[in-house]
Amino acid sequence: MAEEARSYLDPAELSKVSGLQIRARLIVEGSVSGLHKSPYRGASVEFAEHREYVAGDDIRHIDWKVFGRSDRYYIKQYEEETNLRVQLLLDTSESMNYGSGAMSKLEYARTLSAALAYLVLWQQDAIGAFAFDERIRAEVPISSNRSHLQKLVGVLASEAGRDSTDLASVLGLIAERIKRKSLIILVSDLFDDVDKVTLGLRRLRHAGHDVVLFHTMNPYELEFPFNRMTLFEGLEDQPDQLADPNSLREAYLEEIHNFTRALKRACRNSLIDYQLVDTSRPFDQVLTEYLGRRSGSLS
Repeated sequence: MAEEARSYLDPAELSKVSGLQIRARLIVEGSVSGLHKSPYRGASVEFAEHREYVAGDDIRHIDWKVFGRSDRYYIKQYEEETNLRVQLLLDTSESMNYGSGAMSKLEYARTLSAALAYLVLWQQDAIGAFAFDERIRAEVPISSNRSHLQKLVGVLASEAGRDSTDLASVLGLIAERIKRKSLIILVSDLFDDVDKVTLGLRRLRHAGHDVVLFHTMNPYELEFPFNRMTLFEGLEDQPDQLADPNSLREAYLEEIHNFTRALKRACRNSLIDYQLVDTSRPFDQVLTEYLGRRSGSLS
């Protein structure tokens, strides 16, 4: 199976696989072996908090006293139930629909997020997710149950790119909702004002979370390879523009360079891991670079 999986690490090949959950499995089995080094230790006897019941959870952990009072199912969680708590933040704004190859930025980001979710659950750690544009569109409660993957990828796959981005507001709301310290993985093209992006990221860090940023960009956005008169379609309330790309290239590339440089500086100052993701790259390259940098810090 691993040999077959390795043949699907390229976006062009993986785009032929329709199921997001299957894509995630192919990527993980074909490329990476672990997100962090710590073995799973199981639950301790020290109660930590409740969370809502998710289909597939062990019913032995349902708090029946709470059910009697609220008529809703809640699971008891314990302090050492997992080694790692991960929250995936997927940008599903309109600009993520852009694509020049086999996958749009959104489809690539969905697939990358699903692979990370598969990997986290395979290690018996806990993961939840948020999908957002200018507001939070969907939320998946955190769980370490492997059956949780189906629900999580179902939400990731169903959220279509729409509306503009408001990262400062959305990341602030998410920081308030995530009560326990977690590893936050943000997958976005960051199509927003750099100061707003920086403010949103700092809110996550000030809440005590570890943050990883996968800055997801199409190669055409990074290289601007256009030569003929082109109609550039405006996204997120921007107007369409018919222009000679040769007259725009130098200014555009300088703007992109300044933007990414400002983001990298902001991430460095806030101790946030920044990774630029070119959506033409094979998934194993993106993941193994990330895992290599973090393998010693997530124990």
